[in-house]
Amino acid sequence: MKMTITALRVQRRNKRRVNVHLDGDYSFALTDIEATRLRVGQELTAEEIATLQGHDEAERAYERALNFLSYRPRSESEVRNKLRRKRVAAEAIDSVVGRLLRAGLLDDQEFARYWVDNRTQFRPRGARALRHELRAKGVPSTVIAEVLEGFDEEEAARKAALAGARRMAHLEAEDFRKRLSAYLARRGFYYGVAKPLVQEMLEQKPDTQNENESEG
Repeated sequence: MKMTITALRVQRRNKRRVNVHLDGDYSFALTDIEATRLRVGQELTAEEIATLQGHDEAERAYERALNFLSYRPRSESEVRNKLRRKRVAAEAIDSVVGRLLRAGLLDDQEFARYWVDNRTQFRPRGARALRHELRAKGVPSTVIAEVLEGFDEEEAARKAALAGARRMAHLEAEDFRKRLSAYLARRGFYYGVAKPLVQEMLEQKPDTQNENESEG
């Protein structure tokens, strides 16, 4: 059964999208470029309509993915999961991901680098924690290994230890040691890296230094 195009109307909010009306009712929307191939009065078969509706779904999913990416870089798995939650068809998801990859807007290696750099700058984590976080984001193990190859665990641990020590400066020595050790462990730093830093931070505490001076 065929249906007739009765109207082609440019959307008010998005001039690059055109609403297609069939037999008097809205049916789907297309990009302005795709819409140039259609005309009012043209008849479409059920198969042609299904194809165009598939294009519509893929385009809407692409716009949704771009919006998702506008907040921060994402892994391919994050984008796929987001679209699945929006009940986008598998074919449309593959189409969207393919477009994003070709456009350079989706790159797991670049995402992993961003994630590690961002964490190191604002919320330092050990390689163990970073590996766990990136796996949870669906980044392949080979990519994670490559990105973490030059990671400076001690530098990140020192940055985290300094931040933690400032917040815990009011604590007594034993509580300070326990709390800072636990703080670093939760952030994925190994005991062998954390232990000397905890001792160093403890020795730099003003009250500890005063005690040492008094004893001297």
